[in-house]
Amino acid sequence: MEEQLNELRSLAAHAENRRTETGIPRVAMVQGAIPEHELAAVYDPMVNLILQGSKSMTVGEQTLHYDPATYFVMSVDLPAAGVIRSSTSGAPYLAVSLTLDAPLLTGLLSDLPNTANRVGQDTGFSVAAVTPELLDAWVRMLRLMKQPSDIPALAPAYEREILYRVLQGPMGWMLRDIATPDTALARVNQAIQRIRREYEKPLRVEELAADVAMSVSAFHRHFKAVTALSPLQYQKQIRLLQARTLLIAAGYSVTAAAHEVGYESPTQFSREYARTFGMPPAKDTTRIITSMKA
Repeated sequence: MEEQLNELRSLAAHAENRRTETGIPRVAMVQGAIPEHELAAVYDPMVNLILQGSKSMTVGEQTLHYDPATYFVMSVDLPAAGVIRSSTSGAPYLAVSLTLDAPLLTGLLSDLPNTANRVGQDTGFSVAAVTPELLDAWVRMLRLMKQPSDIPALAPAYEREILYRVLQGPMGWMLRDIATPDTALARVNQAIQRIRREYEKPLRVEELAADVAMSVSAFHRHFKAVTALSPLQYQKQIRLLQARTLLIAAGYSVTAAAHEVGYESPTQFSREYARTFGMPPAKDTTRIITSMKA
């Protein structure tokens, strides 16, 4: 597998320290020291493969670690914080990702027998051991960067193969459940999408549970299993991350950002912001903007 990893490293060597598009739909790469505030974000459903270095992802109170021997799967939108590390040799962090396409996944599942084995309880994210077959599919996918005219014809086939290899692995059931109506994971995902659309509105858990045809207790249990957060904690993370974006990128005042994301009390907002990000919003904003200019 080292030979495959070396080729992937070479192919992705021009990635920057931010999401770098490859020209291949839904495939991106990143390299080097990513600014801390960009690692705390709402992550889209994806398959993430580290080529060099390592990464820790913290969702709620759960932290998962992965490196070139493993890959990370996230099946729902999750607010998370990442920490990246260079390799032991000092080589910079390097990774590639494939954002999940729900219609493609559903279509692929219709062509496959249901042979996935469920591992543990419902969850929306996990780490699994990488395989030579999965790496081989990634190699062929990234080679398309050198032959962009082949992308329309071949990228869909390689994307299907990457997803197929993930489906064959220990976390395959997770992708099956997210693409299969009426599973607990799919129902929780419906609720997640509503929270994301209406994050600034008061959260009514009873209404969300009714929307996805669950009792309140079952909804709480499954939501926490999938996201490592309660519905209210999930909404709070979405609000605070969005407020941080408004403060940094749009120049909002603390009070304006607090009201924009649904807080009635700027004081409460500042208290929860500091608890999450380690310092009050004004100080955090100044620190980040200063580091961006350095």
